[in-house]
Amino acid sequence: MTRHSPNTDAFLASLAHCRAETAPFRHWLLEDALAAETGDAIAGLPVAPAANGLYDGTREVNNSTRVFFDAEMCGRHPACAATVATFKDPAVIAAIEETCAVDLSGGLLRVEYTQDRTGFWLEPHTDISVKLFTMLVYLGRDPDLADCGTDIYDGDHKWVGRAPYGFNKGLIFIPGSDTWHGYAPRPIAGVRKSIIVNYVTDDWRDRFELAP
Repeated sequence: MTRHSPNTDAFLASLAHCRAETAPFRHWLLEDALAAETGDAIAGLPVAPAANGLYDGTREVNNSTRVFFDAEMCGRHPACAATVATFKDPAVIAAIEETCAVDLSGGLLRVEYTQDRTGFWLEPHTDISVKLFTMLVYLGRDPDLADCGTDIYDGDHKWVGRAPYGFNKGLIFIPGSDTWHGYAPRPIAGVRKSIIVNYVTDDWRDRFELAP
């Protein structure tokens, strides 16, 4: 029997028991997506939220202060390195491909750490075509953040639902022309922490964002 890290085992078990939804587009909802100690360590990273965040409905407006699990972060923080190792594990990639019917061969890993505060919002959008896979893992334990999940829209940008937000809960979708999602403006009681895991094609331009 192949031995994996606790983090990898946690994700494989979470994916195996995820809830698959088909409307308004295919997406999967996860519980316990990471080992609890890894999730807590990421949430506790000594990285302060940007002091003067800009809010225009995109993340790109704050490109200069965004945080990625790059070589420096992985070298300084074991939880970042463990997360990268998990999503580079061939067993994890194979399980995602089977569950989500997606081909990740040649995909490059990108992991972003986000800390959103009141004022943050995301307009309904679909991820760009160079993204092969998107997963959000939420890292907040405060029950006051329960309404902070990703908003899901139909093709007319009509609000359909919201992913459950809570510690180690996750949302997966395969980017496509119908995968409209965002974050409707609303108060955030504290800091909305999460990681965004993408596999991207070799056409990804900002190579400094990629995991080592």
